[in-house]
Amino acid sequence: MPVETYFIKSEYKNVNSTADGIKRFCMKNGIAESECNDLLICVIEALNNVITHSYNKEETKSIEIKVAIKDSEFITDISDKGIARTNFEKPTLDFDPDDIENLPEGGMGLFIIESLMDSTSYRSENGRNIFTMKKKLNQ
Repeated sequence: MPVETYFIKSEYKNVNSTADGIKRFCMKNGIAESECNDLLICVIEALNNVITHSYNKEETKSIEIKVAIKDSEFITDISDKGIARTNFEKPTLDFDPDDIENLPEGGMGLFIIESLMDSTSYRSENGRNIFTMKKKLNQ
């Protein structure tokens, strides 16, 4: 089972370097570019959420990202020690995309993740928040 783990500080600039590493992981393991792009969008959105909401943009906190391929499924675990998530409702977006002035302020990232991934889960244990995303691969 191919696995890679990344450890970053909670700075937005580190999100791109992590995405670059995951892109290399995808290429090395024969994941189609279109599937890899969907995975990267979700990882970037999830990491930005950790930095913004869990760590309140504090740049010295740690985030662990583990990616693995198991049974033709891409699994991502993102863990942090920040503020635990309290809203577990599946995001829905009800807006007029032509009305740019009134686009929703929040929830867009989670909506994208829920739309692109096959499953997501969240748990808090031993002071760690762990967000898991799973996507079946067309290999």
